[in-house]
Amino acid sequence: MTEPPSGILDGLRNMGLLPGGAAALGEPLAGGVSSDIWRVVLPDGRVICVKRALEKLRVAADWRAPIVRNRYEARWLARAHEAAPRAVPALLGQDEATGTLAMEWLPPERYPVWKERLRQGDIDAAFAAEVGRRIAAIHAAAARRPDLAMDFPTDKLFEAIRLEPYLVATARAHPDLAAPLVALVARTAATKLTLVHGDVSPKNILVGPDGPVFLDAECAWWGDPAFDLAFCLNHLLLKCLLVPKAATCLMVCFEALAAAYLASVEWEAPAVLESRAASLLPGLFLARIDGKSPVEYVTEEAEKERVRRVARPLITVPPDRIKTVRAAWGEEIGA
Repeated sequence: MTEPPSGILDGLRNMGLLPGGAAALGEPLAGGVSSDIWRVVLPDGRVICVKRALEKLRVAADWRAPIVRNRYEARWLARAHEAAPRAVPALLGQDEATGTLAMEWLPPERYPVWKERLRQGDIDAAFAAEVGRRIAAIHAAAARRPDLAMDFPTDKLFEAIRLEPYLVATARAHPDLAAPLVALVARTAATKLTLVHGDVSPKNILVGPDGPVFLDAECAWWGDPAFDLAFCLNHLLLKCLLVPKAATCLMVCFEALAAAYLASVEWEAPAVLESRAASLLPGLFLARIDGKSPVEYVTEEAEKERVRRVARPLITVPPDRIKTVRAAWGEEIGA
């Protein structure tokens, strides 16, 4: 182990987790593109996880985002913990001066990353359904408290780290699709219903002993819950290219997650939310190929073209049912 960066140590001191003259040791954790993430051992022996937001994200494109997002991630963790305590790690503190937050350490041997489980072919539709139920539970609890909206004035932040790098950047790459993609951006930005995570992805979900645990809510926003549903379903479509032998099982997970989520929607008509999610899905699908944050496992041009063949017509004529996107992709990959 080594000494963490001074900014992280200063943040821990400001949070009252590290005495002024004391030292702490830790190790950096891999996987993040938007934050420095450390496992830190405090002088009293407690092991915690500390995140410090980066101004420039670790991607090929010039992608920058305000480090103030750390404040809203901490707020999302607190509100999500109230709604579904087992679904998030406990928040231990947050320091705005250094852009750091501290939370409960969840050991990887007990809390593996869902993305790695999927990569290994360990695919469980019941777990996928619980992902849908838990994120819907967080959405439902927040929707009952519209006063929370004032705690998440993050429209510009969400635009900077979600709408612009995904949908707007994809519109630039596909100018003939610019009109429907820009319309998706405008509709999403204007839909204000509940607290949204913004990055519900298998890499940000742990397979805990009591079910899924959500991490990395740096995109937290008071807005359209359909974005969270579409964002996660999109990853299950794309994982068919990562684990082609498991494509049929992944599509079953897709169906299970969507059904469990939609069965839990209580703040609006489920069909209305589904329509927004279904029309977002092909835009996000294409964005992970031609936007600012392409998935790292789709590198062959032939595989990228498969995504484009499915996504482009569905952006031109947006579907209102999620199963329409699933069917089109299933036909393309034979699942």
